[in-house]
Amino acid sequence: MIGRINGILLEKQPPHLLIDVQGVAYEVDAPMTTFYQLPEVGQSVVLHTHFVVREDAQQLYGFAARQERELFRILIKVNGVGPKLALTILSGMSSESFVRTVQDNDVASLVKLPGVGKKTAERLLVEMRDKLASWLPADADVTSNTSQQISIPAASHLDDAISALVALGYKPQQAAKTIKALPDQELPREELIRQALKAMV
Repeated sequence: MIGRINGILLEKQPPHLLIDVQGVAYEVDAPMTTFYQLPEVGQSVVLHTHFVVREDAQQLYGFAARQERELFRILIKVNGVGPKLALTILSGMSSESFVRTVQDNDVASLVKLPGVGKKTAERLLVEMRDKLASWLPADADVTSNTSQQISIPAASHLDDAISALVALGYKPQQAAKTIKALPDQELPREELIRQALKAMV
């Protein structure tokens, strides 16, 4: 299993990353909470990873913090929750927020996430409650890179943000409406996505 990846960030198009490791480019999917901490393209990045092998595909998922990866691993063990939905959940709320949601038995917050219906939300609360009972606060185990944003031409950054939300499971109409309703349209792509996710949750 590939547990950690250290290389040069070649591309980042939420939720997809391309990272060069000594000449081999790895495709990695990551939650938005990790995207907010990524360096600029061309710089070094370190991610904790989880490798999923299926009959029809092999996929690598990357996380800035070990705790986030551990929560992802717990999530995908819940009946009806696959890697894609787990990634959507972790993109819609931080690991700390998710833990609080489970501890507070907050179904309403979970069902606002795409792909999470009432039954799935209730199952998450029931199955995750015991597993997260002793969950510790997030540590400082993140990449040493400072959070930086890339300036993207105005002609494309809104469409990029909308596409990222759609890739995370939101409906195109909902994603477009939310992005276009944000007060500052000139924000970097990652910040637009961050504010849109907050608005939808």
